[in-house]
Amino acid sequence: MKQTIADLLIESLLQAGVKRIYGIVGDSLNAVLDSIRRSGKIEWIGVRHEEVAAFAAGSDSFLSGSIAVCAGSSGPGNLHLINGLYDCHRSRIPVLAIAAHIPSNEIGSEYFQQTHPEQIFKECSHFSEVVSKPEHMPRMVTIAMQHAVSRKGVSVLVLPGDVAAMPDSETVPEKVVHVTEPYVRPSDAELKKLAEYLNHGKRITLLCGAGCEGAHPQLMELCDRLKSPMVIALRGKEHLEYDNPYSVGLTGLIGYSSGYHAMMDCNVLLMLGTDFPYRQFFPKKAHILQVDLRAEHLGRRANLTLGLCGDIKNTVEGLLPYLTETHSSRHLDKFVDHYKNVREGLDELAVGKPGHTPIHPQYLTKMVSDLASEDAIFTCDVGTPTLWAARYLEMNGKRRLLGSFNHGSMANALPQAIGAQCFDSGRQVIALSGDGGLSMLMGDMLTLQQHNLPVKIIVFNNSALSFVELEMKAAGYLETGTELKNPNLAAVAEAMGIMGIRVEDPADLQDSLKRAFEHDGPVLLDVLVNRQEISLPPRIEFDQAQGFTLWMVKAVLNGDGNKLIELAKTNLLR
Repeated sequence: MKQTIADLLIESLLQAGVKRIYGIVGDSLNAVLDSIRRSGKIEWIGVRHEEVAAFAAGSDSFLSGSIAVCAGSSGPGNLHLINGLYDCHRSRIPVLAIAAHIPSNEIGSEYFQQTHPEQIFKECSHFSEVVSKPEHMPRMVTIAMQHAVSRKGVSVLVLPGDVAAMPDSETVPEKVVHVTEPYVRPSDAELKKLAEYLNHGKRITLLCGAGCEGAHPQLMELCDRLKSPMVIALRGKEHLEYDNPYSVGLTGLIGYSSGYHAMMDCNVLLMLGTDFPYRQFFPKKAHILQVDLRAEHLGRRANLTLGLCGDIKNTVEGLLPYLTETHSSRHLDKFVDHYKNVREGLDELAVGKPGHTPIHPQYLTKMVSDLASEDAIFTCDVGTPTLWAARYLEMNGKRRLLGSFNHGSMANALPQAIGAQCFDSGRQVIALSGDGGLSMLMGDMLTLQQHNLPVKIIVFNNSALSFVELEMKAAGYLETGTELKNPNLAAVAEAMGIMGIRVEDPADLQDSLKRAFEHDGPVLLDVLVNRQEISLPPRIEFDQAQGFTLWMVKAVLNGDGNKLIELAKTNLLR
């Protein structure tokens, strides 16, 4: 059989080290699937929804440090990829999406399932082009993948089904990925200027994010030299929280008062590798200094005194020799002590008393953290699972944490867990799922069973979109449209061929978690958690307090005063 364009694509992917493709089959993908079958060297991970394929490819790429691939058939098939691809693109994860297309001679004729994928995917990719004839290959694959790995984001290759099946004249696949690791740091003159602000600063606080990956030792030395507390943005948690005597916790909507005040009380704020988006949490009068590898991000969150371009490890190493002044530890000591008190208060909430139902989500998350393996991979849905993960999952330098932290999509935890488990079948993968998030893409629990992926799904089942409810209360609105009438999710899992365990009493939680973690296969742990748990941000705005008061008045006037009693019992009587 002659080599086809699809064969050339698959061989090019193999040259790039691709081991898996996530997607759903369709007639426009027939030639690609047949090439995968005949090659026998790439695994096809069939999912039940293409959005899952994109999220899974993203987590595979994130953990492997290499490009990953997903695919969707023409029209609706590849459109379903778009939400997961948006998440990958915003998180700077290199993913190649193969968007199969209608027959090339029908483009523009309003043919069945016709869309314009090369236009549709433009906003969530660095590259989105159509392969229209055999001569485009394999150069088009090279360009697409090089865009993805060099600019860290999504590339989309639009491939009509008939073009994929066309014969090729024995073209040799190219080496399609050239990974570069440039040394990027500010000039000596810029570093000296940065050092001047730091040498003269009296109360210096660091705000550090995901861009600080790989710079843990250098940042510990920097904090020691400056006597600075370190506030950690959520995506930096897994890289910076462990073995860190300078940490004062997170800030923002899911952060701590210690992190918030450590920033507000400083006269110099040094932002390193973070694009923290919430402007209301930045100090108004301090000198704000920022270092980021992407110069276009400088100053877009706060008014800067100085902005520099560089990767954090190299920049800090270059900066340290210019730091000549001795600093008082008063500012550091104050907020380290503050954080210690906050941490103790949070841990006091993570309790479970036999017979006291429903279970506190803090207790569930802390128990998961305590019992999980030392190198576990955690994924968490947006909303309260992310909140509790941020506050109660303990990082140690080996564990990983994935979420939809930039895009904020529902239903990400299960798909990301699928990609994580495919990447490393022997590693413990735990999905912290909300009941709303899980039910949105519940069909892909079948993917766990079909591919024998031993993911452990922990469901925070409170029969509500509870984080949305908190937002409504804070704004003074009565909860509307947030209630979820859930089945017994453990029984649903059992019907799918997955071990299901339902936990209603705190007394049963520890043994149930141990049983789930020890099981050699996928497990869903359906945990009934409290719906009325209040998670206060580090700073309560006046309008939030006013809104919450207004909600309470409305609740009473509408005959829902029992909700206030529930709220009080949950948050005051433990």
